[in-house]
Amino acid sequence: MKSAIPFDEIRRWMFDVALPLWAEVGLDRQSGRFVEKLDYAGKPIDTGFHRTRVIGRQTYVFSHAAVLLGWQPAIELSADGARQLDALYQGPELGWPRTSDREGIVLDATPDLYDLAFVLFGYAWRHKVAGSAETLASMHRVMDFIDAHMRTEEGFWHELPPEGWRLQNPHMHLLEASLVAYEVSGESRFLAAAREIVDLFRTKLFDGRTLAEYFDADWNRASGEDGRLVEPGHQLEWAWILIRFAELTGEDTVALAEGLVAFAEAHGVDQATGRTMQVVMDDGMPVDAGARTWPNTERIKAHLALFEATGKDPTEAVASSVRLLLDRYFDTAIPGLWIERFTADGKPEANDVPASTFYHVFLAFSEVLRLQPAIEALAD
Repeated sequence: MKSAIPFDEIRRWMFDVALPLWAEVGLDRQSGRFVEKLDYAGKPIDTGFHRTRVIGRQTYVFSHAAVLLGWQPAIELSADGARQLDALYQGPELGWPRTSDREGIVLDATPDLYDLAFVLFGYAWRHKVAGSAETLASMHRVMDFIDAHMRTEEGFWHELPPEGWRLQNPHMHLLEASLVAYEVSGESRFLAAAREIVDLFRTKLFDGRTLAEYFDADWNRASGEDGRLVEPGHQLEWAWILIRFAELTGEDTVALAEGLVAFAEAHGVDQATGRTMQVVMDDGMPVDAGARTWPNTERIKAHLALFEATGKDPTEAVASSVRLLLDRYFDTAIPGLWIERFTADGKPEANDVPASTFYHVFLAFSEVLRLQPAIEALAD
């Protein structure tokens, strides 16, 4: 008998436990900044810095909560997030910095595509709540900067000035953000950016089996071991995003998504524990068999996406990863926190609770609840 998905437990954790906790302690009321981390007593940790990507992610979380609930604290925190992003804008030549301090003073001004993707993502979700000319203009402002400064002949620079290997991961998140921006605005430039990244994925990033992490300037896989590293969580995350792209465009991405999930399931999921591993080689050999929280949430999303696209029953994989999160990763003294990482032999390996992870969990669990009626209909 297959395991059931614990929908009620998911709902309680999200809305009765995690959201109230993070709404209370996740914003530093003195500085007006979202906190980077909590300790395991549920208290903010003064890290000395704030990552722009975290502000974008938390803006998403509270905006999505506002859309789902109309819950007043979430509405206010969604607006707080947009205000923080507005305050970090350095103008059309500098864009948004990588990090700043609690007063908003820039610490690292590097334009980073990963951060910019989450600025766009945060504004796009804020637009779902506010629907204002200001939020629409903010979305365009992010894309203006990316187009003017980050674009290359194929794809985008991951940072300015570019150092090290070219990276697929920021492109994935820009695709994710562009799709939401297009969905909420109908503006063709966001769809064009999304289509460009999907084309890059088809031609350069994915070989039909594995998605590389690191590339040279011409989008060849990086030399040596770097070019062979595969993160199963990213394969699963791409699968979910590609199905979202298909829903908005009508283009068939099912085979791509199935290929990504097949490798991740075969080589990236620990059969003994159900954990989605951190890093493997392109031949499936584990490199880091430990597991952070987020790859397990991406397994949930990938199987839900394939369910929507193909009708394939997602229950076993989704129930397995949800139970793992609820029973192991969320087993903390203060409800609403998480153990960020377990080692390969199943030992907790975390000193604090990064706010950045809430985006992964909230989105995955929201997808489970959105599809609850369709999943439950499978048993009828």
